[in-house]
Parts: sequence; structure tokens; C-alpha cells
Amino acid sequence: MKQATFRSKILPPSHFIPKTLLKLQPSITTLTFPSKSPNPLTFKTLSCLESQSQSETKTLTLISVLRAIPDWADRVKERGVKQKRTLYSHEKWVQHRSSLRHVRHLLSSLSSRVILSLIPPVIAFTMVAVVIASYNSALDSHLLPGFLPVLRASSLPYQLTAPALALLLVFRTEASYSRFVDGKKAWTQIIAGTNDFATMVISGTDNSTDECIKDSLLRYIMAFPVALKGHVICDSDVSGDLQDLLDADDLAIVLDSKHRPRCIIEFISQSLQLLNLEATKQNMLESKISCFHEGIGVCEQLMGIPIPLSYTRLTSRFLVLWHLTLPIILWDDCHWIVVPATFISAASLFCIEEVGVLIEEPFPMLALDELCNLVQSNIQEAIATQKVIQAQVSAKRKSHSYQHCANGWPNS
Repeated sequence: MKQATFRSKILPPSHFIPKTLLKLQPSITTLTFPSKSPNPLTFKTLSCLESQSQSETKTLTLISVLRAIPDWADRVKERGVKQKRTLYSHEKWVQHRSSLRHVRHLLSSLSSRVILSLIPPVIAFTMVAVVIASYNSALDSHLLPGFLPVLRASSLPYQLTAPALALLLVFRTEASYSRFVDGKKAWTQIIAGTNDFATMVISGTDNSTDECIKDSLLRYIMAFPVALKGHVICDSDVSGDLQDLLDADDLAIVLDSKHRPRCIIEFISQSLQLLNLEATKQNMLESKISCFHEGIGVCEQLMGIPIPLSYTRLTSRFLVLWHLTLPIILWDDCHWIVVPATFISAASLFCIEEVGVLIEEPFPMLALDELCNLVQSNIQEAIATQKVIQAQVSAKRKSHSYQHCANGWPNS
């Protein structure tokens, strides 16, 4: 008892609780620690934050100013890409080969999206030429310290590398044009296959009980090029183009589909199964669907696989380095004429490269809207012509049935 009293006097009361008790009874005790009061914002901290925000604002303003002209040029280019092309008629071909075409093309330069898209790089390289020419002129006039070097070099490297740049531009443009030709051929086969398919359906189904299915099938056939056009061209109004061809229920299914051209092909295939046709005719019509699948494959390949990016990047880098160093190479021979020389060189070579980039994606360059409208008008005309010709042939058959035979008796 005395020992316990001695301990209570010497040692303070213990508040230690074992871990097991803490786990079993978490509400027995709670450990509280004094919270640290946050450091008050001083004037130095506020001034640092304010200066940092001002520097960020100035940086964003400078970037927005520097990007103003390129963004404007890109908007002009994209508006030009989205413009609808037209098929050439005889009058347009006469205007195309007119002797005044050069004057007309020159006067329309300021509205050309190719030339307007060249404004950012041409201005940039021309300003570099102005800076280099001003620096060298200041050195020649002893306005700058004499230990600074004059920016000039031999023209021999340019003479050696000029053929390489020319070959790069030629091959780049030729590769883009070959893609344009492939896209044109693909759509030529699609349009021809659509007309052929519709003609076979019109002439191969004579049963009056299949008129409703036949009419729906022809509408699906006319809708396929429209759906494929919306598949390969960005921001195409597929719903507005198809609403006059498809019923509301069919249109909703097509618009909800991830691959609209294949959805139209499925409608065509299912409609062919409902027609009362002979096996040979049905197999012949189903074989025409392969033309649609081939067209989809070619178009998707052209859309998804560009010219090798390493080739495009090499051409772009070569052009940039060429024009950055061009004023230095030409300074000894041209002096301040390096400014217009750089301007003309940049405008010419970058124009060739820009044309290659534009026609690399072939489908916005084609008159797909007019081709789709032409298919619809051809099929509708074929339907009307088939009815007229069928009535004419039936009338001739009736008139021949009343003609007399050689013995004088009428035909039965």
C-alpha cells in the first residue's frame, strides 16, 4: 500500500492506452493537436503573385498577336476547302482555255485560298531578310561595333542543294496528285456502279407485287453515294442530304450507325432478299454490292493513310532552312535586293508545296455534291423512261396482235 502511494506521488498518472483498446474502442480517446495557423499573406507575396499574373497575361497577348495572321490564313483555307465544287460544262471548258485566263487568274489572286494561306510564311521569311539586310548595312556603315561578323557566305552550297529541293517538291506534288487521281477513279467507279446497279434493278424486276420493295431499293442505291460523301468529307450535312431519299425510320437508323455507308449496304442487301427474283438474277445483283465495298475501302485508305510524314516533314524543314539562310547567301551579290528575292522565292516554292498539301486529301477537291445529284437524276430519269418505253412496247404489241396473217385470218 505504501509502495502504491509512493508511485502515485512520484509518477504522474498515465494516459497510455494500448493499441488493441484503440481499435476496439475508438471513441474512448481522441488525440488533438493544435492546428497551425496559416501564414498571413504579406505584401511581398501579393506583389509576386501580381507580377506573375501580369507576365502570363503579356505572354498570352504576345502569342495571340503572333498567331493572329496564321489563324486567319487557316480559317480562309478551311472555308475554301468546304466550298462546293462544280462539274465542268462546255461553257466552262471554253472559259478554262480562254486566252484571257492569265489576266483573270492574276486579278483573282487576292481571293485565292492558296495565295492567302502563304501570307504567314512569306511575311516571316521576308522579315528575316529585312533584319539580316539591316544588320549587314549597319555594319557597313560602322553603326555597330567592328568585331561583329557580317552575315554572308558562299553560294556554292545552294548551287549543290538546289536540285535536291526541286526533286523534293516535284516528288511531293506528284505523290499528292496520284492520290487525287486515285480518289477520282474510286468515285468514278462508284458512280458507274450505282447507275449500273439501279439499271439492273429497274429492268430486272417486272413483278407488280415488288413495286414497293423495288422503290425502296432504288432509294437505298441513290442514298449510298450520299452516305459515302458524308463519310469522307468533314462537316457534311448527311441528314439534310438523305432526308429526301429515305423514310424517317430508315434515316434514324442510318444516322445512329457508326458506319453509314455500310448501313446503307445492309439495307440494300436485305431488300434484295425480299424480291421475288430468279437465283441467277439475284446473284448478279448481289455481286454489284462488291463495287460499293471496294469504293469504301479505297476512300478510307486515302483518308486514313497520308503521304509518309517523314517525307512531308523533310520537305517543310528543307524549305524553312533554305529561306532562313537565303539572305546570307545572296548578300554579297544582291545587298538589299535580298528582300524582294526572298519574297519571290518563298512565294513560289511554298506555293508549290501548299498545292501538294491541298490535293493530298482528294475528296474536298472533287465535285461530290453534283455527282450525287447527277446519280439521283439519272436513276429517276431511268425509272420514268422505263415506264414510257414499257407502255410504248405494250402498245406496239397490242397493235401487232390485231394484224392479219397471210391467210387473211386475224392473230389470236
